[in-house]
Amino acid sequence: MPVSLRVVLDQVVDPTSDDLHAAARDLTRALIGAAPVGCRVEGIAPVADDPDIDGLFTVRAAKQMRRDWPFGFVRGAGRGIVHSPTLLAPLTAHDRVNEGDQTVATVWDLSPWSSVSSERNSAGASQQRRLLRRAAKYADAIVVPTHVMADALGEYARVADRVRVIPGAVELDFAIPDDAVARRAQLGLPMDYVAASGGTANLDGLAAALRAASATDLDVVVIDVPEGQEPGLADLAQAGGLPERRVHARGSLGREDRAAVIGGATSFVAAATRNAWPWRAVEAMALGIPLVAVDSPVHREVIYDGGLFVPEGDLGDALRTTLGAGRERLRVLGQDRSRAFTWTGAAEKVWQLHADL
Repeated sequence: MPVSLRVVLDQVVDPTSDDLHAAARDLTRALIGAAPVGCRVEGIAPVADDPDIDGLFTVRAAKQMRRDWPFGFVRGAGRGIVHSPTLLAPLTAHDRVNEGDQTVATVWDLSPWSSVSSERNSAGASQQRRLLRRAAKYADAIVVPTHVMADALGEYARVADRVRVIPGAVELDFAIPDDAVARRAQLGLPMDYVAASGGTANLDGLAAALRAASATDLDVVVIDVPEGQEPGLADLAQAGGLPERRVHARGSLGREDRAAVIGGATSFVAAATRNAWPWRAVEAMALGIPLVAVDSPVHREVIYDGGLFVPEGDLGDALRTTLGAGRERLRVLGQDRSRAFTWTGAAEKVWQLHADL
């Protein structure tokens, strides 16, 4: 009888985050491709509609999963082998030894547990904390993308030895599109610029990034700016000595637009200090864009030798390095490092995790 791995697909069918949507979709596709002999992949989604993932054996509808699951109302969805690419999982008490049921949840970002009050009180943060409490109580394992996060998770929940590290990766088919120049023109971007991402939150580190850019002649393009934070971003730029006209704020972009923007940058500044998977830094490395990163444990682990690590105050000097003789070396090192992260590799680790359980 085939063994079914049931993957939670809420972010595929009804996404709340572009990054989580891509991660859930691409991991599921990789799980199908890496399935051992005698195993198959099924889906659990808010509706039984086709999630456009070839190879899924079937999709089961759990209509009110976001309303019910955080409070333990799983209605049988937790039976069998369940893997969730997020913290939303059908978690409930079960016999971990005799029944063959197992549930694994995933944490990509520990910002909801930050000591920064604005992060702890942000939209969705309390829900994430509630979900982690259930995962700590009922999950057979909790996946995080870095060892730094694995070490920190024990400070927020009693997870004992149930944490596993499985890194993320860039979105499948993430590459600079053939019409990149036209896309950048349509977005109203300058010819030469430094790229960064985030908003006005302290953990995004954009104050330091903008201050560093003021020491160059380049404009700054900031992507992933939350709606309504554009004026605050302009204030940060002016406070750092960067005229507002040299700052170009853009919101969340689709895969091809995002690749066009990052791929057209002179360099990318990863200034965030979040204990989270650095999606944009890995994308910049994959595209061969010289990467300058604020020195942090997460950046040290993920970027490794694929970029420059400096304290916030030295970002300006590091940016100038990317404009000179060190540019080609950083480009090659970044691309080499990005190849360490693939969804196929992640899928193989997920299958092995469930086999170990």
